[in-house]
Amino acid sequence: MARNESIIDIEGKQLRVSNLEKVLWPEAGFTKGQMMDYYARIAPVLLPHLKGRPLTLKRYPNGVNGMHFYEKNCPEHRPEWVQTAPIWSPGNNKWMQYCLAQDLPTLVWAANLADIELHTSLSKSDEMMRPSFIVFDLDPGEPANIVDCCRVGLWVREVFEQLGLKAFAKTSGSKGLQVYVPLNTPVTYEQTKPFAHELARVLERQHPELVVSDMKKVLRTGKVFVDWSQNDDYKTTVCVYSLRAKARPRFQRPLPGMKLKSA
Repeated sequence: MARNESIIDIEGKQLRVSNLEKVLWPEAGFTKGQMMDYYARIAPVLLPHLKGRPLTLKRYPNGVNGMHFYEKNCPEHRPEWVQTAPIWSPGNNKWMQYCLAQDLPTLVWAANLADIELHTSLSKSDEMMRPSFIVFDLDPGEPANIVDCCRVGLWVREVFEQLGLKAFAKTSGSKGLQVYVPLNTPVTYEQTKPFAHELARVLERQHPELVVSDMKKVLRTGKVFVDWSQNDDYKTTVCVYSLRAKARPRFQRPLPGMKLKSA
């Protein structure tokens, strides 16, 4: 065994870890070991949002300033106790084996792979064509900021309140805000995506001074782009409490008073 490797026991499962002192966030001096510690500590509130959802790994082997890659197929060298789910990929015309982060050992294992960001589907693996949420990613174009995103988020919430539905917000860990609407009635993406698109257009018509529904960046200056396009079975969103690969180790979190619930 290399000297920078060790074997740890997590809930009765053996895991080989390595390079714990490797700095992944140079500006903050934040190491891989500290990242693994964060995920272990936050696991009680994070794992319910990961359970049953196909996980796409976003790995930064050389830290946030280095190259990164997405890994949809769960690595073949995974421990035997890491659970997976077969998901059909039309783009690749084959079945993909996605990781399922069902427990603390799997979460720490993923962190050991420098999987800084946790990207999950809006669906659970056993019903991939049934979304659990409608989601809106509110992205500010300078000089618009997070305060403007909060204004738009409240407008989104008001729309769903009129429909008898609740909306929950979380920070993105970057510049913007995300609003989730849990769905307890069986629907498909063919229903939720055009609905989300039309709602974004309605907000744009009602508040043209601040809201834009078109994703062209040239239109976003000083406005909040209401990104409706995430409502698709092949898209993923960053999970709540996930760290972000920014200059400093920020993380996603529900806003106070608007607790995010996992359907």
